[in-house]
Amino acid sequence: MFTRSVEVTAKSGKGRELANTINDKVLPILKKQTGFVDETLLVSDAEPDRIVALSFWKSKEDAEEYQRRQYPAIHDMVQHLLDAEPVIRTFNVDSSTTHKIAAGKAA
Repeated sequence: MFTRSVEVTAKSGKGRELANTINDKVLPILKKQTGFVDETLLVSDAEPDRIVALSFWKSKEDAEEYQRRQYPAIHDMVQHLLDAEPVIRTFNVDSSTTHKIAAGKAA
């Protein structure tokens, strides 16, 4: 399993609107993507305009295909709410109790 971490800072006071946009508009697009498994949206309790979105994919290739084909349109959709460019990082999932992956045995 593979994950993309997208860290964003919303414009001041726009964190809730950004989170709602991700849940209402971005998540339906993600659900249609080949290899998409799950999305976890984290909103900072100390900085409510700071959000981290973790998307889980069956493979790195599936995540890369999404990045090439869909992410540019999604970025355009939320750009007006962002204070800075998103920071995207990618990871192999080493373990997950939710996804039932044992440490070091990720697919």
